Amino acid sequence: MPKFKEALERGKEARRQQEQHPRDEKAEHEAPLVDFGAQARTWLNDVVVASLEAAKADVAGEIAVDIDTAPRRQVKASMPSIRFQIYRKRGSEKQTRRTFTVSVQLSGGVSVSAPGIVAKDVGNITDRSGERFRNLVAELIEDAAKGA
Repeated sequence: MPKFKEALERGKEARRQQEQHPRDEKAEHEAPLVDFGAQARTWLNDVVVASLEAAKADVAGEIAVDIDTAPRRQVKASMPSIRFQIYRKRGSEKQTRRTFTVSVQLSGGVSVSAPGIVAKDVGNITDRSGERFRNLVAELIEDAAKGA
C-alpha cells in the first residue's frame, strides 16, 4: 500500500509542476513534423534503388534486374514500396521472372516479399547501411543464376 500512496503523491507533484511551468504551445506548433512517407521513400531510393542499380551493373551479362520505383497504385501512398524483378537472361527460352516487393511498415521496418515466399525482414529505415538488403539481393541473384 505505501508504494501506491508514493505513486499517487508523485503524480500530484508532477501535476503541480506542470501547472507552474505550462508547456510552450507555440514551440510545439513550430516543431517540424517528420513526414513518414517522405522518409520511407528517401530510404528506398538511397538504399534499395542504389543497391539494385549496383547489382544490375554487376550481373548485366547473365541476370536481369528490372526496377519499378513507382508502382502506379502507390505513387502517393503513406507507406511506399518498390517492386523489382530478377531473372536469368536466356535467348529464346521462356524466362521465369520473380517479382519482389520491398515494403516499409509504419514501424519503420522494411521487408521483402514475393508470391510463394515468406516476407523477409531486411532492416529499418533508421539504418542507412542497407547491408541486410544487399545480402538478400545477392541470394536472389544466386537463385536466379541457378535457375531456381
